[in-house]
Amino acid sequence: MSESPQSGFIGHLIELRNRLMKALLSILLIFIALVYFANDIYAFVAAPLVSSLPENSTMIATDVTAPFFAPFKLTLFVSLFAAIPFILHQIWSFIAPGLYQHEKRMLIPILFSSIVLFYSGIAFCYFIVMPIILGFFTNVGPEMMTLSPDISSYLSFILKLFFAFGVAFEIPVAIMLLCWSGATTTQSLREKRPYIVVGAFVIAMFLTPPDVLSQTLLALPMLLLFELGLILAAFYTKKTTEQQEKEQ
Repeated sequence: MSESPQSGFIGHLIELRNRLMKALLSILLIFIALVYFANDIYAFVAAPLVSSLPENSTMIATDVTAPFFAPFKLTLFVSLFAAIPFILHQIWSFIAPGLYQHEKRMLIPILFSSIVLFYSGIAFCYFIVMPIILGFFTNVGPEMMTLSPDISSYLSFILKLFFAFGVAFEIPVAIMLLCWSGATTTQSLREKRPYIVVGAFVIAMFLTPPDVLSQTLLALPMLLLFELGLILAAFYTKKTTEQQEKEQ
């Protein structure tokens, strides 16, 4: 007896729900494993700022609950970032049955690359961008000013930067998917390069704190990743076309 379209649709919804529940469960399990080390995680993330503070300056908490909730919130986001490979695996398991063989061969490297690029963006932000930005801002104020950053404000600042750089480093993957799907071509993107340069700085303006240094440190890697995406897209599009011709 053939499966009705409605029952098939409901089956997909049930599978999607199960995949989402597994993804949420993975975040919860990682969070439970890390919550004991919440203060240590916050200390690690705050290290670039602490090392840039003037002598005898420390971070402060302007809210009574901040010493508890700031590390707690950071640990939750760290759990989300750490669970991304498993979350993407659940997404892949959901869409893979509907793909052709050559599409699977194309998307598996892209899936792996997206994970590596996301973590690379966060690492680039933490080890290179943050020391530059924090070192600059902690040394440009008036001498009579005592710098004592609030732990909650700093948390919002770094989470915004981590997210911005993690997403920005996905540009090569986005370009490859757009070109592979036929939405655009590498030649068309090359012709629009001047607009993309302007667009990179505009996007960086919205994704980073309102200062030129942060925007530039995000926009420049975005432009380099755009060029890398063009190279990879041209290679993969050609390779996929050849594979399709062989299978026909």
